[in-house]
Amino acid sequence: MKAIAQNAPGGPDTLAVMELETPQPGPGELLVEVLAASLNPVDYKVMGGGHPAWTYPHVPGVDAAGIVHAIGEGVEGWKVGDRIVFHRDFTKQGVCAEYAVTTAHTAALLPESISFTDAAAFPCAGLTAYQVLVRKMKAEAGQSILIHAGAGGVGGYAIQIAKALGLEPIYSTASSANADYVKSLGADVVIDYRVEHVLSRIMALTDGMGVDLILNTVNRASSQDDLSALAFGGQLACIAGAPETVADFQPSSKSFTLHKLMLGGAMGSGNRKAEEDIARMSEEFLSWMEDGRIRPLEQEMITLEEVPSALKRLSERHVRGKIVVQMK
Repeated sequence: MKAIAQNAPGGPDTLAVMELETPQPGPGELLVEVLAASLNPVDYKVMGGGHPAWTYPHVPGVDAAGIVHAIGEGVEGWKVGDRIVFHRDFTKQGVCAEYAVTTAHTAALLPESISFTDAAAFPCAGLTAYQVLVRKMKAEAGQSILIHAGAGGVGGYAIQIAKALGLEPIYSTASSANADYVKSLGADVVIDYRVEHVLSRIMALTDGMGVDLILNTVNRASSQDDLSALAFGGQLACIAGAPETVADFQPSSKSFTLHKLMLGGAMGSGNRKAEEDIARMSEEFLSWMEDGRIRPLEQEMITLEEVPSALKRLSERHVRGKIVVQMK
């Protein structure tokens, strides 16, 4: 099969298109003909140092959609030809290839009304946003929220979910070039983080009260500032580095809840319930896409050969929406 892979740990420039042996599904697994795969920050963040569980050549990618090609022993509820979307365990071989294997209990059936490219674009980013707002924060209508990096994958889906849940106002950060795009997703106010101090602007906009919820997808330094931007009893969710001084930041005037999340942590954890929840959340997310509460993010379509340069741009945080690899 045709795939893009690296022969040893290294940056995106170590990737090359190769002919690899088509994998076979083991017990409880599905072999999927991949029609679309999307790129995520985890792809470039881990490949530089590699992972102890990886074998080489290693194929990157954790999100894909396609058609069930073969079924492993003991699998029930699936048949060859089913349309499918899945989030792959990043410690295993990835999905930027013509065929990929996934565990049957973590995959979701893809409705005919949703394209393979739209489906491949959501799992890692969309389910992270969904898990934060719906499962962890249990966000409610009328709460205010700050969503960092609204032009990115997680931020873009989170804004739409917040809008669907009735949160208001929805504040987000983005460059001025992406401000209109982020507002089109549902943000009420967009703060240009390049020229404005986000904490100061939030406190000014909220008359010094802060916001009820914050989703930080950026870094540890900005999440430290976020603690001061929370309203009393607020919640902060971090997926790119938690504040360093949480233990000391609990004055009598402030009470908050901190969530540290990594969607991929459930995959391969051995916790069957947590793994199966990936499939349940995918089904819920797909239903929201079907009824229009969540629309597909802006997508840039690329080929396998373009994956290295696309990952480099992704690492520089200059990508709007999602990058999707079309296999055919």
